[in-house]
Amino acid sequence: MAGHTVYTLSEVSRHKSKNDCWLVIDGRVLNVTKFLEEHPGGEEVLMESAGKDATKEFNDIGHSKSAQNLLLKYQIGVLQGHTLKNNEQVGSTEEPKKKEMSAFVIKDDLTPKYAAVVEFAAPLLVAGSYFCYRYLTPSS
Repeated sequence: MAGHTVYTLSEVSRHKSKNDCWLVIDGRVLNVTKFLEEHPGGEEVLMESAGKDATKEFNDIGHSKSAQNLLLKYQIGVLQGHTLKNNEQVGSTEEPKKKEMSAFVIKDDLTPKYAAVVEFAAPLLVAGSYFCYRYLTPSS
């Protein structure tokens, strides 16, 4: 771990204000002060975990790969006693490489839009006609 800044949890716990917000995820110490306003879930979510180990909360939400890659951007060091996974660099600010997005597209049916109305209205019309016939014809 030579060259990495190592922080203790007590050092991280001193940074829990909107002007100085640190947290720990997977042993990485993150300075998310500049990310507070950009966080899709709102800054309150980050402030609840400020100065603490937020690994469980982060993993429970099920963040995207893009969000996981942002960890590297905001990382300033490692928590004492933890080692980095996959030998990733501390404080790397490189943007993740853009990958082509693949998705399945569900195409519209080729049936006309009025077909749904006809499928709904035709049975009602038949049922209504039957009850009118039964009501208007005398029973023997």
